[in-house]
Amino acid sequence: MDVIQRIKNLFKRGGYALTGQELKTINDHPKINIDPNELARIDRGFEEYKGNYPKVRYFNSNGEIRERNYMTLNMVKLSAELLSGLVFNEQCETVVSDSKDEEEKENTYKSANDFIQRVFEHNDFKKNLAKYLDPMYATGGLTVRPYVDMNTGEVEFSWALANSFYPLKHNSNGISEGVMKSVTMKIEQGKEIYYTLLEFHEWDNKTYVITNELYKSDNKSKIGKRVSLGDLEEYKNLTERVPITGLSRPLFNYVTPFGFNNINPHSPLGLGITDNAKNTLKQINDTYDQFNWEIRMGQRTVFVSDQMMNMAPSENGELPTQVFDPDVNVFKSLPMGNEGTMVEDVTNDIRTEQYVAAINHHLKTLEMDLKLSVGTFSFDGRSMKTATEVVSESELTYRTRNNHVNEVEKFIKGLVVSVLELAKATTFNGKSLFDGEIPTFEHIGVDFDDGVFQDRGALLKFYNQAKMMGTIPTREIIKRVFKIPDDKAREWIKEIEQEQMEMDPQNISERTAKHLFGDEE
Repeated sequence: MDVIQRIKNLFKRGGYALTGQELKTINDHPKINIDPNELARIDRGFEEYKGNYPKVRYFNSNGEIRERNYMTLNMVKLSAELLSGLVFNEQCETVVSDSKDEEEKENTYKSANDFIQRVFEHNDFKKNLAKYLDPMYATGGLTVRPYVDMNTGEVEFSWALANSFYPLKHNSNGISEGVMKSVTMKIEQGKEIYYTLLEFHEWDNKTYVITNELYKSDNKSKIGKRVSLGDLEEYKNLTERVPITGLSRPLFNYVTPFGFNNINPHSPLGLGITDNAKNTLKQINDTYDQFNWEIRMGQRTVFVSDQMMNMAPSENGELPTQVFDPDVNVFKSLPMGNEGTMVEDVTNDIRTEQYVAAINHHLKTLEMDLKLSVGTFSFDGRSMKTATEVVSESELTYRTRNNHVNEVEKFIKGLVVSVLELAKATTFNGKSLFDGEIPTFEHIGVDFDDGVFQDRGALLKFYNQAKMMGTIPTREIIKRVFKIPDDKAREWIKEIEQEQMEMDPQNISERTAKHLFGDEE
């Protein structure tokens, strides 16, 4: 190893940035190379999700340029909120099972499952996931990674939206390396200073390496100049380079809406659910904006003769007074002479029915774009139907929802494995946080509680008929209806059999006799 490299390693161990490099954009970093069009698409998606659109410029009747706010329905937010509510709710349950032999299964099952339940409860995982899925469907991506707080020994979750995660390496199986960005704003000497932490997740052969870099800028639109991690109090105990062994997958877990990125086929980033419906959204918003402008411009207008607007002297010789109330804007003065009508009402009727019909027509197109049932959206003061109403009328939303559920299910299972692998690789107070076996995906069950979409009673009736015909075992029925792992289904069957034995009339009689007369000699 040469002298220069030794000096570099010395500074790294001390937690000091060597390069002093300055970044204007995220793509200026030598490790990051994202299509600028993808970054612009994501930024535009967030602006539309927030309902931020440019103002409308127009010429008034005098030929002067004016600006006004653009009125929208914000269907990006409404669509994302609808789908996130259909896919996930806080009734969802995650259960971890195990593949060990029967005699070893119970202890390991309880260890892995109990550990995950405690971690999820500590991080309020179900509530947070339900919240973060909303912007995920609007903008195309969501990332969460577990980390260990070495002060408490608790596994914590760090969340990143689509504009805070950038892939570094990917293949057909997903993204294997990436970087998460987090921005902290501080007021220093009366100025806003922005600190940007870039957290790189990379593989060095079989070692997983997390590298932290901190940048400082007084311009919100720039990443800034690299500084020491100690420059920000929150990161003073953070290590620049953290190697982790024993991981089979990345710590971060990335989920996108179902579907292929047809806008940029070579990008691993996901699309928002409305990214392929921009033209339809513009039609909806343009029509709604014009409708609102027509309402504003359609206020009553009455032309009156300019003679009526003149000052009229009072009878007692005091100061002249106006004929009309000065706060009224209905009347417009127009020279009409002394002949003809002195007052003319020129108010036009507002085309309410035509605009409502046009908006509903465009909403039907949006339903087609999003693969949702007809009637999901309607411009009638309700904005959208309930999940039960939608699914009872058509299976299209149910099929679309299932496609998205599959993506979220893989995401949750991946997070479970990442949490357990990280806990097993982390030593706290002299021992690993978790010392059990790491489950595979098939031993993790996720029940999305989709009772709103299907009648489980009818489903049980169907499977019971199949069971009477000898075509499906009880264990498989329990797995399919309640969506639990195979081992959990076996436990349920044992408990059911035990309960049935206890309720058997002969056993009840024997227990009663024993209670009355005691054990026979």
